[in-house]
Amino acid sequence: MALPKCGLYRTTVDIGGVPAGRLVYFHDHGDPGPGVYPPTSWHLNRATFSPQGVTLPDESLGSTLHPLAPEGLYRVERAFECCPKRCMSFEPGLLVQLGYNGAAEALLFIPKWTAHGLSFPEVGQKIDEDRVDRLAALKVVEERASANGTLH
Repeated sequence: MALPKCGLYRTTVDIGGVPAGRLVYFHDHGDPGPGVYPPTSWHLNRATFSPQGVTLPDESLGSTLHPLAPEGLYRVERAFECCPKRCMSFEPGLLVQLGYNGAAEALLFIPKWTAHGLSFPEVGQKIDEDRVDRLAALKVVEERASANGTLH
């Protein structure tokens, strides 16, 4: 059985003490081996994952992981409301940052243009998962610091 690609996932079953319904990073070549790495903190609306993972006791558990869109900057392609209650609308062309909470729920952060540049809020708007496909990922040059080995 093939392991999933490295990336963000939601657990759907308990994996080595990581309960179902949690945000994890699956890493197929991490320490101590292929497994799930839970978040330890958030910085600038992005999760930082533990450098120590929980290995998959059985490789078939990889198929139970639900893939999530990568965190990052996106553009709204098609208008939508956050949820059936229509708490908030998102119009085409809007710049948003996609992130997740510990329960792997999608959050959108809407930046504001200020005198000092773009400012991103610390609190995001939860959106239903089926709305994420209305976003188009933007390509942004990223500087990656890995001095401490932490996954970002």
